[in-house]
Amino acid sequence: MTFLFTAMTIPRHPRDVLFADEKPFPALPTVVHYAGTEKRLKKALALQREFGAVFDVAADCEDGATAGAEAEHAAMCAAFVAGADNAFGRVGTRIHDVTHPHWRGDLEILVAQSGDRLAFVTFPKPRGAADVATQLAALRELEARHGVARPIPVHVLIETHGALREVWQIAALPGVESLDFGLMDFVSAHHGAIPVSAMTSPGQFEHPLVARAKIEIAAAALAHGVVPTHNVTTDLSDPQAAFLDARRARAEFGYLRMWSIHPDQILPIIEAMRPDHSEAGEAAAILVAAQDADWGPIKHKGKLHDRASYRYYWTVLERAHSTGMALDDEVVRRFL
Repeated sequence: MTFLFTAMTIPRHPRDVLFADEKPFPALPTVVHYAGTEKRLKKALALQREFGAVFDVAADCEDGATAGAEAEHAAMCAAFVAGADNAFGRVGTRIHDVTHPHWRGDLEILVAQSGDRLAFVTFPKPRGAADVATQLAALRELEARHGVARPIPVHVLIETHGALREVWQIAALPGVESLDFGLMDFVSAHHGAIPVSAMTSPGQFEHPLVARAKIEIAAAALAHGVVPTHNVTTDLSDPQAAFLDARRARAEFGYLRMWSIHPDQILPIIEAMRPDHSEAGEAAAILVAAQDADWGPIKHKGKLHDRASYRYYWTVLERAHSTGMALDDEVVRRFL
C-alpha cells in the first residue's frame, strides 16, 4: 500500500510557519558567563556540565590576559574551547579591541586551534560599524584559511559613543548574533557627566542617558533578529542583585540575555529570565491547538488567537525551554 503524505498530514513546526520569511532568531541561553583565568574557566565548565546547556561560557582574552602574555592566554582559552570539558559546544570568547596590537593574534590562535567549536567571538569597544566590519572580515578570512566550515557568530559589545550612534548599522552586519551593552565603559566615556551611581542599580535603569542607550541597543538588535544582551551586575556579594537587574532588564528594556561574572549569579539570572510557569503552560496549550488547526485561527478560553499571538507564545515556549523549565512530553515531542 502506498501512503501519500501532504502538508496537512504532517504537523508543521512553528519555525517553518510563523517565521518562514524572516531571518531565524538566535536561540541562545539567557546567560553568558565570562571567565578569564584557567581556574575560573574550569569551574565554569564544571557548572555547565552540572546545570546543562542553560548558560554559555565566554573565555575572556581581553581582560583576562596580562600584558605581554596575550598569545599564551589566547592559546589557553582555545584549549578550553576545543577540550573535552566543553560538553555542549557552548563556549565562546572575547578578543582584544581593534586598537590593540594583538587582536589579530587572538583570532589567529582561536580560529586555528578551536574554530570548529567556537560558539561565538565577542568584539569589544568598536568605535563604529567600520571597526566591527574590519574584525568580521579578518574572522571570515581566517575561517577560510583554516577550513572552518560554518561562519562563527559574532557578538558586539556596545560601549562607546560611536558604536551607539551606529548601533543599527552594526546590528545589520551579516553574522552578528548579539549586541551586548558595556555599561561601565559607556558611563566612563561621558567624562563624569553621568554619575557613578548609574553604574549600579537603580541608577543604571533610571539615568536618562544610560536608559536611552539600553533602549536603543535593544531596539536595534530586535529589529534585525539579533539578541540584546544586558550588562553585568557588579555586586558580587548578593546574588539577589543580579536577579533583580535581570528581571528589570527583561521586563522593562527587552533584554533576552545577560552577562554573569560570578558563578553565584548564573542561576538567579536564569530564574529572572524564565517565563512564568502559568504563561508557559498557556503558550503550550495554544500552540498545540494551533498546530492541530494547521495554524489557522483558534478560540482558546473564549479569546481569538491567530498567527500574531502564536508568534508571541512561541517565543515564550522557546524561552522556557532555554532556561531549563520542565515541559510536558507532548510539547517536547511536537516542538523542541
